[in-house]
Formats: sequence, structure tokens, C-alpha cells
Amino acid sequence: MTSPTLSGSPASAGAGTGDAELRDSLDPLATFPSRFVPSAEVVAYLDGNSLGRPLKVTKDRFGSFIEQQWGSRLIRSWDEEWFELPLTLGDRLGALTLGAAAGQTVVADSTTVMLYKLIRAAVDARPDRTEIVLDDDNFPTDRFIIEGIARERGLTVRYITVDKRYGVTTDQVSETVSDATALLVVSHVAYRSGYLADMQEITAAAHSAGALVLWDLCHSAGVIPTELDAWGVDLAVGCTYKYLNGGPGSPAFGYVASRLQTEIEQPIWGWMGAADVFGMRVEYQPAPGMRRFISGTPPVVGMLAMQDMLDLIDEAGMDAIRAKSIELTEAVLSFFDEKLAPLGVELASPRDSAFRGSHVTIRHESFKAVNEVLWENGVIPDFRNPDGLRIGLSPLSTTFSELRVGLEAIVEAMTHG
Repeated sequence: MTSPTLSGSPASAGAGTGDAELRDSLDPLATFPSRFVPSAEVVAYLDGNSLGRPLKVTKDRFGSFIEQQWGSRLIRSWDEEWFELPLTLGDRLGALTLGAAAGQTVVADSTTVMLYKLIRAAVDARPDRTEIVLDDDNFPTDRFIIEGIARERGLTVRYITVDKRYGVTTDQVSETVSDATALLVVSHVAYRSGYLADMQEITAAAHSAGALVLWDLCHSAGVIPTELDAWGVDLAVGCTYKYLNGGPGSPAFGYVASRLQTEIEQPIWGWMGAADVFGMRVEYQPAPGMRRFISGTPPVVGMLAMQDMLDLIDEAGMDAIRAKSIELTEAVLSFFDEKLAPLGVELASPRDSAFRGSHVTIRHESFKAVNEVLWENGVIPDFRNPDGLRIGLSPLSTTFSELRVGLEAIVEAMTHG
């Protein structure tokens, strides 16, 4: 792949928002936004990369769950479905969105806990190595957890310094990892810039030094097609409340390649991860397969909503979702060139869609105040300190017309707000 650029030729006029209604009418995914719960208070929701909208059908799923599985079947539902749900749901999520064969994905704890479990397991599996490598603009949770684990295990954290408008490159990884590196941790899509890292090449570069790699998929799961198995990925963690629309606090997923499942040992031993869950054994013996990466009782209620979103993803197809994501972000770039750049706004995301996820970040010193005005008027982007505004596009719930309303509101707030 060539290097990403921020400068260069402006986006084509045809990719803009001026023909939003026409583009909506021609959109192959045009029927999908109507399946989400509308908000009477919001006229443009541009923050699907933080919290996805709920689906209308999920109301029925919750009702059925309360009346039947929980209300009628009660504890018997553990035997009938709930006990296996973290694994069956993980397998479906892996097959539809991750390129992962069955038996390698589990839906379990929060993102923070899943990151801790898999990072600790990975570094403990490389006891002769002394370093964890990550970039200095990774999400705070990733950095905090790694610093904590390094303190626990007496390891060194080596940071890759990145341009915050981009993210980690293969060359940077090759220059940094060594025979001292136990684990490399990279976000597939950078939370700040939306930069899309080259998963296949970076994984290969880390493996050439004998290091394991963990990918944070929080900003790509459900919107960027991946091939974890084919690309030789070792470990991955991702949340489910963004593009998987699981709702606030819905549990994260973890992926562990089958070749590593008996090599690494997760540190939080709980009864649900034991080989004989109801044996009440004196000593802990991990279960075979991905069950060993479960700790306590799974958050079953938190796994309900994402099942409906997986149905939608299955119907639409990841390739079509990615295609619309690119069209939406291209529309943002076209609008930026025409109306935001003349106002002194800076682009802080790659122009090349091959290096861009499903959000675009723009910068201006006024954006903290602008964001407050926008939120008061029902336009919801996402502000990131110190001066960034993220325009997050969720392809199955976002229309081109909605995007146009939101972008024009930014101009209005800057010029008259």
C-alpha cells in the first residue's frame, strides 16, 4: 500500500452532500435506516462510532426475553441457551464480521477486562521477553492497562510515536519490534483520526520478530471487513456498542487464534471458565477452547440487542456496509473542501479511503463551543480534546440527507453560533 495523505486533490464534487436526496434514493442500503428507533430530539446523529442507535425490533426481543426466557423458563434458561450464549454469539459475530472460524471468539466482559485478560495472557506466554509495544496515541484504556500490566510483570513499555492525524504504519512497527518484544498492541482504526492500519502487513512484521499481536477492533468491528484467520492474527478485542449496536455497556468480545488457546492462560480465573463449571472443584482447571477465557457469569441481558444487529449485518453484507462507509466519508471530505476549509478548519484524517475507517476528524479552535451549540440543536457529532470534531458514520443507520443536515449545522454554528 502507498502512504496515506491528508493533502492532495480535493474530493470530487460528485461525492458531496448537495445531491443527498438522490444518493439516498440510489443507495442499495436505503431501507435499513428506517429499521432503527428514531429520536424526536435529534435531527442528525453523527456519533455512531461512539454509541450505535437501537433497532426497533429489539424492543420485541427484550419483551420476549422478560416474559419467556427470564419470566417463564427462569433458571432453566441457563441450560437451554444462556450457558452457551457467549460462545454461540461469539461464533456468529466472528463469522459475519471478523473472518474468524468457529471456536475462536467469545462475548464476555467489558472491553477493559477483555484487554487485561488477553494482554496479560500474551506477555506471560513470552516470559523471556521484556517489552510491550504500542503507539503513543492509542486509546487511553489500552495505554492504562498496558502500563499497569508492565508494572505488575516488571516489563518495559516501548511507545511508537505517531502523527496524530494518521496512526501506526508497518515501517514503524518493523523499526520498533525486536527479540525483546513480547506483544504489540495496535488499534485497527485509530480512535482520534480514523486511520485504518494495515492489519495483515503489521501482523506479519511483528511475527517476523517473534512477537505476538493484539488488535483493538473497537472502531472497526461491524463496519470494516477483516480476515483475522487468513491474516494470521493472534488476539483481538472489540466492543459491541458502536457499529454492532449492542447498547450502552454491552459486553466486549475476545478473539484467540485456535493455535494459541492452549499456550496462553488468562489471569482471571472464574467458575464459568472452568472445565467442570458445576463440579465445584477445589482446584481450578480451565475449560477447553474459548470457554477458558470466560471468568464470571456472562451478562446475558447485554447480549440481546447485538443479536438483532448481526441479523442486519448478515442481510446487508460487510462489503456493502464498507462501500457505503466509504461513500459517506467521501461526502464529508467533499463538504470539507467546499465549505469548512475556507473557514480555517483542518482535516485530521487520511484522504485515501484505503487508510480511513468510518469516521472523519476535523479540527478548529472553536469546536468545543461549536459542539455544545450543535448538541443543543439536535446535531450530535463527537468532540475530542483539544480541538477535534469526529464525524462518525454508521452505514446502516446514517443517510446522506442526515449527514448533509449535520455538516451544514457545523457551518451555521461557526458563522452565526
